[in-house]
Amino acid sequence: MTNKKTLVLGASTKPGRYALMAAQRLLEKGHSIELFGQKEGNVGGVDIKTSLEDIDKDIDTVTVYLSEENQQEYEDFLLQMKPKRVIFNPGAENFELGTKLEAQGTEVLDACTLVMLGTGQY
Repeated sequence: MTNKKTLVLGASTKPGRYALMAAQRLLEKGHSIELFGQKEGNVGGVDIKTSLEDIDKDIDTVTVYLSEENQQEYEDFLLQMKPKRVIFNPGAENFELGTKLEAQGTEVLDACTLVMLGTGQY
């Protein structure tokens, strides 16, 4: 397995949140993660950052857990970061942003990170 450094955009410490489950599962599978959310917290020893300036720009995959509307303020950040892959989880699909990302060579998936991890497709 290759370690794919992943940014969880929309990270949360609230039980039952898919972003929390994905962060925990990524760590269990040996991936290094960066967490970005509205509220500070910690998941598996990794701090949730609330400032984009604190996010490592060397990211393989961004997994998005924000609605299309809530993604708007992060669009430029994602485009400048140029990750290899962006996964728009269910409820986070964003055709317009996905098209822009694909135009610069980023693989874009409308998929579920948890399912991908569980089936070995990550």
